[in-house]
Amino acid sequence: MEHRLSTRVRNIRPSATMSVDGKTKALLAQGQPVINMSVGEPDFDTPTAAAFAGIRAITNGNTRYTPATGTLALRQAIARKLMTENGLQYTPEQIIISSGAKHTLYNIFVSICEEGDEVIFPAPYWVSYPEQVALAGAKSVIVSCDASTQYKMTAAQLEAAITPKTKAVLLNTPCNPTGSVYHEDELAALGEVLRKHDVFIVLDEIYERLVYDVEQVSLARVCPDLAQNVLVVNGFSKAFAMTGWRLGYVAAPPDVAKALSGLQSHTTGSPSTISQAAGLTALDSFDPTVVQTFQHRRDTLVAGLQALSGVTCVCPEGAFYAFPDISGVIGQSLHGRTIASANDYCELLLEHALVASVPGDAFGAPGHVRFSYAVSDEQIAEAISRMKQFHDQLTAEPSHV
Repeated sequence: MEHRLSTRVRNIRPSATMSVDGKTKALLAQGQPVINMSVGEPDFDTPTAAAFAGIRAITNGNTRYTPATGTLALRQAIARKLMTENGLQYTPEQIIISSGAKHTLYNIFVSICEEGDEVIFPAPYWVSYPEQVALAGAKSVIVSCDASTQYKMTAAQLEAAITPKTKAVLLNTPCNPTGSVYHEDELAALGEVLRKHDVFIVLDEIYERLVYDVEQVSLARVCPDLAQNVLVVNGFSKAFAMTGWRLGYVAAPPDVAKALSGLQSHTTGSPSTISQAAGLTALDSFDPTVVQTFQHRRDTLVAGLQALSGVTCVCPEGAFYAFPDISGVIGQSLHGRTIASANDYCELLLEHALVASVPGDAFGAPGHVRFSYAVSDEQIAEAISRMKQFHDQLTAEPSHV
């Protein structure tokens, strides 16, 4: 048998963030004092009220199947949340709950894309976007963005990228990995372009509550006339530290919601009953001091990164990542090894400074590195100290290896 596995799975690239996290945890298991700034996971606990709601679901025997779309109570609560917090009007029938926002996104691409369709999204991008689009048989059309626009796609770039094959435009704000937040005027400009084209607009807003110095607003609210093409994706992982509970959702036009429901009924079925019970309580349990904590950490980390030789860093306005440009150290050496890429930089930083990060190549941005500041103040301070020592040891002399 020439190929035991399908082409679609043979072409999947492993998640770089999960790969680095695995290496880091292996070093930690060996007793190495690694500071793990590679993974996108909050370092605080699930809200106590939400955790106990999950426990009560178990002890009360609330462990049966729910409708494939999720419990009516949770869908109603999400509809209320979207109205009161985001100014978006959806019925519970338009809400589909899945096993995490990643699962939600995959279901969307499989449901809306035909073979050969194109999905546009800006780079830097979350590592799973191109893989999910490919699994749906579609083609990723990647718009390269840089620090001059704070890594955000402009209306002119979007207009240039759209073709008759475009099926969807995907926008992640606040963004992983850059922390960039699209402002209302920027969303309005993108909306002007999108009005001229009948394409789906997929909004990944998983980090919506984690914004600093600016207001988070959804394109769905800025451009309500586009509602029939807009899908708003969100979940509980980031704002409520519920990564392991696996709970996400989408608010979609009625025909798309119906399709997503049918797909999910034949794949995973209903999301976890226990997680849904916890999520229902979590919606009323957000702790705003989390934002203050992350903002303080951001300020400390960005200042430290900007002080490093060969590094520039745009200050992120949301999420919990810094995404510095380290191209200024490309070509320098450490102990006879030349840094030829961000991959080399991250490997050496982990090996010699015991600081774990993710190379920007995985996000479509060579010469950059993603650092998560979802770690303690003490760890950030220590990481900065280690990175300074690391950079002080770099030399411009060519490698002899």
